[in-house]
Amino acid sequence: MTFLRYLQAAEPLLRRPAIYRVLARPIPSLISLTRATGTRYLTQPTSARAQNTPSPKPTTTSTSPKPAPFPSSSTSVSTSSSNANAKTHPTTPNISKTGLDDKPLELDNPTADKIDWTRSFHGLSAEPFPREISDILLAETDPEEVEIKPDGILYLPEIKYRRILNKAFGPGGWGLAPRSESIVTPKTVTREYALVCHGRLVSVARGEQDYFSPDGIPTATEGCRSNALVRCCKDLGIASELWDPRWIRKFKAQYTREVWVEHIVSKKKNKIWTRKDDSVPYPWKETK
Repeated sequence: MTFLRYLQAAEPLLRRPAIYRVLARPIPSLISLTRATGTRYLTQPTSARAQNTPSPKPTTTSTSPKPAPFPSSSTSVSTSSSNANAKTHPTTPNISKTGLDDKPLELDNPTADKIDWTRSFHGLSAEPFPREISDILLAETDPEEVEIKPDGILYLPEIKYRRILNKAFGPGGWGLAPRSESIVTPKTVTREYALVCHGRLVSVARGEQDYFSPDGIPTATEGCRSNALVRCCKDLGIASELWDPRWIRKFKAQYTREVWVEHIVSKKKNKIWTRKDDSVPYPWKETK
């Protein structure tokens, strides 16, 4: 301890430029050693011995400026140790990617990048589907499968879209991926979905479904998903005739009729559309 006190007392002398150029290298390590023993440079002693060590008498007058402290070797040591830790323990990269750079998940490589279908457009317009798949998707709609609403709107039941997709891509070869949270308003449920076929995004559409009481929200959520599926299938050409005005007029003239009906409960009369081979649905009854 006596040597360290003498060393600290001689510190102002060692700071002179002429001497510092010679002793610049060993001094930081020696000064850091004195700091470890509990001198005035250490604000919080690390041991009981350091707490009992008296502070050395100042060797400079109060009017002389206090010399700048030496760069501590502990700083360099901690920096080098952190660099060493960075080399030995590198940060694990996030392999999940989103956007156009996503790659499909390889089944034989579990560490392959996964696709975030909530934002990704992976595979969109990459290449056309094989001819055998295209023939199924673009097949002409069978008029016997088309239904008509009372207001005259033609539609294909949602389950038949699923059958066409299963026939074209196989069960499990396609799916609907949610791209947003469900938005529930006082009357409507809406959510955005993406149609993915054979690991490629095909189309994105927002489904919607009305409901009349809170108890109907689960059913409305499923109806919202079905509505999004029908809208996505338009991009694949499934039942595209239902959006062709000329085809619609021909279908109505050949397969449907417009009749006057009376509401069984309210006795109100109205005009509705129905297929020629179907009877008037409840709660309506046909009138002359």
